[in-house]
Amino acid sequence: MSSREDYAPGAAFGAEVRREGEQWTLVLVRDLAHRPEDVWKALTDPEQLREWAPFDSDRNLGSGCSAKLSTVGAPTPHITETQVKRADAPKVLEFSWGGQDLRWELEPLGGGGTRLTLWHDIDRGFISMGAAGWHICFDVLDRLLAGQPIGRIVGPEVMKFGGWQRLNAEYAKQFGVER
Repeated sequence: MSSREDYAPGAAFGAEVRREGEQWTLVLVRDLAHRPEDVWKALTDPEQLREWAPFDSDRNLGSGCSAKLSTVGAPTPHITETQVKRADAPKVLEFSWGGQDLRWELEPLGGGGTRLTLWHDIDRGFISMGAAGWHICFDVLDRLLAGQPIGRIVGPEVMKFGGWQRLNAEYAKQFGVER
């Protein structure tokens, strides 16, 4: 049984940055030992999102509707209305969060696992921070799906977490961006 106190993120991996003009996209890939249907539910169900994601949703994102996303840990309430652009269960989910587009792709792997790929359009100045934050979110998601939840680590709380500082530095070096 893992606990939050025992959790330490591994080294930076599975991320790259793509640039088209002034548009920067962070691409993160993680292989999970969980079925695409289970990963899909964790990406779309408000109760599961509250366990690992950096935002809460007022409704199921898999229904292809509009939803209110609340950023967790924002200094002042930060709620944005989003329209789910695509919800093709359990393969593709697209929506915006805080004016940034997110695209999730789920690809079945042999043995019942899932390759989860996230494309996050992000401001250049936040690339390494975003990669470090999503890295930890994916770890928390993996533990949740394995039946060993440790609770989400997001917002200002994640920045106080020692592993985040190291990951931020590793991703900054990997991407060649200033921190």
